[in-house]
Formats: sequence, structure tokens, C-alpha cells
Amino acid sequence: MTVAPDFRRSRWARFVRKSLAWTALAIGVFFLIGWAGSAVPRNNNWRETPGGVEIMVETNGVHTAIVMPLVTTTKNWRQDFPAGDIVAPQRPYTHVSVSWGEREVFLNTPTWADLSPLTVLRITGIGGDGLLHVAHYVRPAPDANIRRLQISEAEYARLVRKIEASLPAKTGRRRYPGYHDSDVFYDAPGRYTAINTCNQWTSNTLAAAGIRTGWWTPFAGGVMRWVPPHSESPLPRRTVIVLETA
Repeated sequence: MTVAPDFRRSRWARFVRKSLAWTALAIGVFFLIGWAGSAVPRNNNWRETPGGVEIMVETNGVHTAIVMPLVTTTKNWRQDFPAGDIVAPQRPYTHVSVSWGEREVFLNTPTWADLSPLTVLRITGIGGDGLLHVAHYVRPAPDANIRRLQISEAEYARLVRKIEASLPAKTGRRRYPGYHDSDVFYDAPGRYTAINTCNQWTSNTLAAAGIRTGWWTPFAGGVMRWVPPHSESPLPRRTVIVLETA
């Protein structure tokens, strides 16, 4: 018995509608769980340390990064991220921004308009290799998208150790051009998945230092909800020691 073309089209249309409906439901559930997971705090009793080391957490609305003084008595990031690795090494850099993400997305999507739906499906389905993004800044000013935290020396030391664990060995380390003249990418360990996202890396790093953040933060908003803009008078700032030699 031959199936009429109209029946086949109708059956295919129902299949497509159901598939889209289930996909939309799955995406909605993922967003709901992600937002709920980010609302559950880690290190809930943590408080800022007036006069401590000032770090910042920045976002572009989708991705987050941790901004730190380039050189302090605790850590000289020039040893791991030399200015010679970027196109414009001559500027008087004071801070370094570090984040982790999926390799192909970092390297092949300089703008979010370049991010294809197929790439999104791939990284959420099977994941991808990790990559470290490092940007050098000159006296970054806090605003709604780059928010400061003052932490203790001990917390900063733990933060440094956690980030160092994400660094590849210096011997044979590969680097890749950044988006601008002051940033660069490095190979890094770790596997990016829908569960272990770039924003989860940020919150895991902060949590390892003892800083309050959410349990599961796949989205940038889940990280930034724990770093509110400061509306009060600035906390006393610690002097950042910047060495003149690399």
C-alpha cells in the first residue's frame, strides 16, 4: 500500500514540531537548572577584606574572566604570561585577565556573530578541548561589567595556585594570536562541556580561593550575581607593586 505524499508530509511536520518542542523544553530546563544552581552559594560566610588584594571579575555578557594585578609580592604573572607573547608589549601594563574556554570557539569566533548554531550544538553535545585566554590591561577601571573584590593575602595565594594548575608546562607550550594586540591564547588542560563551561571555570577558581560564588554557574550571569557593583565608597586600596623589569 502506497502512503500518500500529503500523509508523509504531515507525519514529517509532526515529527519536526515535536522535535523542536522537546529541544526547546530541554534548553529551558537547562537554563532553569543553571540559574537555580548558581543561586546556591559556596563559601557563603565569606566577606571582603578591606585593604586586601584587589581583583576583578569581568564579563561581556556571555563569558567571564578574572582580572588580577600583574605583579604583587605574592605572584609575578609576567613569568607565566610575558608581554613578549603579545603584539604590543611596550605598554605599561598593570593587570592581567585570565579565563578558560573551548578551543575552537575561542580561536574561530572573534565576535559572537561568528558563532554558528552547529558549533553550539557540538560543544554542548560532545564538548571540546580547553584553551586559556590572557589579556593585558593598563589600570582597568571598575564598572558594571568589571567588578572589584578585595580579598586577603591568603585567599589571593590560593587563587594563584588554582590558576597555576590550569597552565600548561612552559616547555613546548603553544600560543595563538588573540583578538587584539594585547591578548593571547595558550593551550590549557581540561575538557569543555555543557556542565564544565568557561563560567564554571571562573566560579570554581574563585571558590578554590574561598570566595563566595555559586555551585553551578554555566552562564555569566550566574557568576556576576555574586559580584555586585559597589555603590558604597571604595574600600581602601592596597598598593600594587609593579616591577620595571620582566
